[in-house]
Amino acid sequence: MLKDQDRIFTNIYGMHDRSLKGAMARGHWDGTAAILANGRDWIIEQVKASGLRGRGGAGFPTGLKWSFMPKQSDGRPAYLVINADESEPGTCKDREVMRHDPHTLIEGALIAGFAMGACAAYIYIRGEYVREKEALQAAIDECYDAGLIGKNACKSGYDFNVYLAHGAGAYICGEETALLESLEGKKGMPRMKPPFPAGSGLYGCPTTVNNVESIAVVPTILRRGADWYASFGRPNNTGVKLFAMSGHVNTPCVIEESMSISMKELIEKHGGGVRGGWSNLKAVIPGGASCPVIPAHLCEDAIMDYDGMRELQSSFGTACLIVMDQQTDIIKAIWRLSKFFKHESCGQCTPCREGTSWMMRVMDRLVRGEAEIEEIDMLFDVTKQVEGHTICALGDAAAWPIQGLIRHYREEIEDRIKARKTGRMGAMAAE
Repeated sequence: MLKDQDRIFTNIYGMHDRSLKGAMARGHWDGTAAILANGRDWIIEQVKASGLRGRGGAGFPTGLKWSFMPKQSDGRPAYLVINADESEPGTCKDREVMRHDPHTLIEGALIAGFAMGACAAYIYIRGEYVREKEALQAAIDECYDAGLIGKNACKSGYDFNVYLAHGAGAYICGEETALLESLEGKKGMPRMKPPFPAGSGLYGCPTTVNNVESIAVVPTILRRGADWYASFGRPNNTGVKLFAMSGHVNTPCVIEESMSISMKELIEKHGGGVRGGWSNLKAVIPGGASCPVIPAHLCEDAIMDYDGMRELQSSFGTACLIVMDQQTDIIKAIWRLSKFFKHESCGQCTPCREGTSWMMRVMDRLVRGEAEIEEIDMLFDVTKQVEGHTICALGDAAAWPIQGLIRHYREEIEDRIKARKTGRMGAMAAE
């Protein structure tokens, strides 16, 4: 269990003062100029050594991503873009950082921006996050007034601006290139890669897009040392992480814990256990709605990190668990997710545009048991035609929950179809 002195986010529940004064009292903005004085290369090497991987879901090594930025400018400015568009159903960890501990993010933006030679950071915040935007903007204003950002930031001789951009609530804008399109004032639609953002991103300039949590942990890593951070978790899955739990747990929460904690310990210790006891667990979606579901018998020994989830044919994602107990209609739950992805598809790629609505219609019939047994395999086949055939990962996100359902709960789907055919449907609350 993570000790209190090793927690990076000291105000995640908003118990303390979130202003600059309060943040400084908790050790933030401490010696920031000295960190910058160590130079760009030192910062990137430290972040690489810490083993920090992107906390937005993909898990790409953060230091490596920063090192892709051009060392010498060719005349174009460079930008850091922070993805605060937390639109994945079941995911609500970054919200707590922006609402209660915003200075971790702003200090992280300054250090990360300096490390990649960026002149400004754009924080793209989700449309529904109105209070979070207000808290973040107030914190940015405080930092400008105190000389921590802006001209000669922290008296380091480096000029750095932070801008806050408010989205309009589209899920697709959480995809990094769609986010850049939206920032530029265009329709949020993913771009083809290459060119990658590090070569041509925002306004055609070198850009790095990072998740809120990935940026907010950087100042503490540099203050306490890469070795300290790397001491948590398993190799290749190091560090501390914000986990969230929702659904059928007794105490839904956001908690900072060490990577590689077991799923059972996380739910029992911090979530107050499954509603009705561990034996009442049916399934867990481990990292936001796009991750394939994990059935109860695999949750017992599941390790919450990138490798642990991949071994179970799922994904670590944002580490925001959705816990479902035995009372859950799992087919209906996955249908609801497929409805969401169908609604949020931008329609640019044919497999996703057509496939998401097709998958939802089949799921619609499976919920009611009005399908044929053969359609289960046909549905799985269609998910494979969508997965990996689109510009961005939304097609994959729509396919994976359905694949997980068929992989682990095929019998339940078949039973429902048979029950419908034999007229035993009355007892099943599928309406």
